[in-house]
Amino acid sequence: MTQQETPSAPTAAPAGRAGRAGRPNRAAAGWWRDAVIYQIYVRSFADSDGDGNGDLAGARTRLPYLAGLGVDAVWLTPFYASPQADGGYDVADYRTVDPMYGVLADAEEFIREAHRLGLRVIVDIVPNHTSDRHPWFQQALAGGSGRERYHFRPPSPEPPNDWESVFGGPAWTRTPDGSWYLHLFAPEQPDLNWEHPEVRAEFEDILRFWLDRGVDGFRIDVAHGMVKAPGMPDIGHGEQAKLIGKQILPFFDQDGVHDIHRAWRKLLDSYDTDGNGDRIGVAEAWAPTPERLALYVRPDELHQAFNFHFLACAWDAGELREAIDQSADALGAVGAPATWVLGNHDVVRPRTRYGSLARARAAALLSLALPGAAYVYQGEELGLPEVTDLPDAARQDPAFQRTAGQDGLRDGCRVPLPWSGDAAPYGFGADGSWLPQPADWGGLTVAAQEGDPGSTLALYRAALKLRRGLDGPLAWEESPEGVLAFRRGDGFRCIVNTGAREVGVPVAGGTRLLLGSGPVAAPVEGVLRVPADTCVWWGTHVPSP
Repeated sequence: MTQQETPSAPTAAPAGRAGRAGRPNRAAAGWWRDAVIYQIYVRSFADSDGDGNGDLAGARTRLPYLAGLGVDAVWLTPFYASPQADGGYDVADYRTVDPMYGVLADAEEFIREAHRLGLRVIVDIVPNHTSDRHPWFQQALAGGSGRERYHFRPPSPEPPNDWESVFGGPAWTRTPDGSWYLHLFAPEQPDLNWEHPEVRAEFEDILRFWLDRGVDGFRIDVAHGMVKAPGMPDIGHGEQAKLIGKQILPFFDQDGVHDIHRAWRKLLDSYDTDGNGDRIGVAEAWAPTPERLALYVRPDELHQAFNFHFLACAWDAGELREAIDQSADALGAVGAPATWVLGNHDVVRPRTRYGSLARARAAALLSLALPGAAYVYQGEELGLPEVTDLPDAARQDPAFQRTAGQDGLRDGCRVPLPWSGDAAPYGFGADGSWLPQPADWGGLTVAAQEGDPGSTLALYRAALKLRRGLDGPLAWEESPEGVLAFRRGDGFRCIVNTGAREVGVPVAGGTRLLLGSGPVAAPVEGVLRVPADTCVWWGTHVPSP
């Protein structure tokens, strides 16, 4: 593979780097256990050159905003060389920055600036598949050596098995010579064969390439998918995408993936020069049970795994509590922290998914009050809704063109951020944006919410500041139907009402309102009235760290 240019000197990321002004350092050891990590969807975050696409230089200029928000780290979606058949998750060169996003020096400068501001940097790695433009796959198609690096099968009248693509349609595509190759996603994303030693060696070298440039960790795309069941057996029925995360499939959550993650953990630990464990691996892993998910974060494997069971919960106190308990029990059994997430670039935004901004704000306070780490997807701190009326001609999600797979509507959560102004592109770039922004987003921009104490942006800033003083395990308290109530330590309570009516909750004297997702009146005779779809942080003063 080639590099775009001669790289500048690597930017080491020593543990205990200086914190930003006005905020003391947090302990370097295990920083990821209670970190808040902000996901940047690079193409939709900030555009520096006016071409309508976000880029690394634009993202770098907005890092002070994220430092002021109060997050601990940023996660960048793929910015590598790619034909963009699936938003950059089809990588043609893992060591090169795609011209859409800049050059290698822009990535290195982003890492340096983030570190200067006290922010750590996690980058996406895509190991399940490459682009069909990757040199390895091009060589394989040309009839040269290397087909064993992928899953090729000899010519036959029918596909080798009944596996379906997550995006819909068969998971096999025929090449000009009649052979078949496997792609669990788009045809432009052929699956790698992780039984081949060259694949393993190549990715270890890719990880070192970015670790040497100072990245603090990797979000591992499809961490559950790199190993396929021996013989690749049929599944026996269709609509297989609906089974993901509900049962073990012959192409997902196979036990063999854990050997790969153990090897990667050793590599990450080899960059840990002072024993603080500051380089991390984060699994995007769909597993059928919390217990299966916990296998990815055993002490000798990865550090975090996204909690999709929690994300998938309805706005229901019982369902949320069950997901919280199951996650805490399974992850606690292996000594790992929970990792709470409400959204990302693949799912409908919380405001729309839950049915209202009030519920999304309440869910945000709930997730940020729980022990463990939390992820914030760009725009959640602004209360952005899903864009549900994008014209078909504007959509770029590959699943939109296929059937029986994902819903094909992931573009709605990827619409570029509104920064300022009353009309599109709302300060995102000079002339426009790659996906059209709604005409009514003027009141949701960062600039419009600045200085408004009732804004969602103000809520997130206040919550992230208070969250730094939280400590201790979760202990449930008795509460009315439809209400979750728990405490952490001696001075903090979280109360969330998922019901349709206001409820009364007893509160002790000497405590006070710390933060509410909506208006909350002072308690009367020791009873706090919590409105519907509202979360309240209550208790004694939570000290700053």
